[in-house]
Amino acid sequence: MRQQIVAGNWKMNNTLSEGSALVSSILEKIHHPKGLVVLAPPFTSLLSVGVQINGQEGFHLAAQNCHHETKGAYTGEVSAAMIAQAGASFVILGHSERRQYFHETNEMLASKANQALSNGLRPIFCCGEPLDIREDEKHELYVETQLKAGLFHLDEANFRKVVIAYEPIWAIGTGRTASSGQAQEMHRFIRSLIASHYGTQVAEDTTILYGGSCNAQNAAELFGQPDVDGGLIGGASLKADDFATIVNSLS
Repeated sequence: MRQQIVAGNWKMNNTLSEGSALVSSILEKIHHPKGLVVLAPPFTSLLSVGVQINGQEGFHLAAQNCHHETKGAYTGEVSAAMIAQAGASFVILGHSERRQYFHETNEMLASKANQALSNGLRPIFCCGEPLDIREDEKHELYVETQLKAGLFHLDEANFRKVVIAYEPIWAIGTGRTASSGQAQEMHRFIRSLIASHYGTQVAEDTTILYGGSCNAQNAAELFGQPDVDGGLIGGASLKADDFATIVNSLS
């Protein structure tokens, strides 16, 4: 049975004190969540946020990225082992901003998935198409390539630990959101890809999140779709009231 998850990706926002205040406010507003609540602060706040949510029902810690090598001369980078020892249980991989600004390839992300899993972290693996691909009606092939190259090398046991986040790039930070029908269509397609590679049961058990400008106003409708299992939330995760509304929209 698949899990419902709402993950808050803070991106490069919130100092230590700002992050602490946000977590305190979130904890005041969310009690007994229906699914898992995952907070992904910047690396500098992993330890402090982890302390705040320790023992809180349903709350988990995530990093926003990890390096694709175990260790080495990679100034400024952070390994999966370091993240795990900081108390995280999830790590976001392949976010569209990482792919665009840092030129992360599908092959690199396959290595990152391996690193995460070998260190006990659950990847939240992002996939999704830019506007030109969507307009050319090649979005299914585009996402299929991302998933096959980045994840389908995993054996079934490891794949079952992966959470997938579908994030149409054209709907991230633009104020433009995929309709609930568009989201459901792509989530169903992704689940069919998983079924064709790993079997129907694995596909039914895989959590697939929507990650394109999900907010307090549209979360309930999006989460009400049969193949949408929650959201990867960006800007709205920085506002405790909005984030709590989104979490409480889980059915």
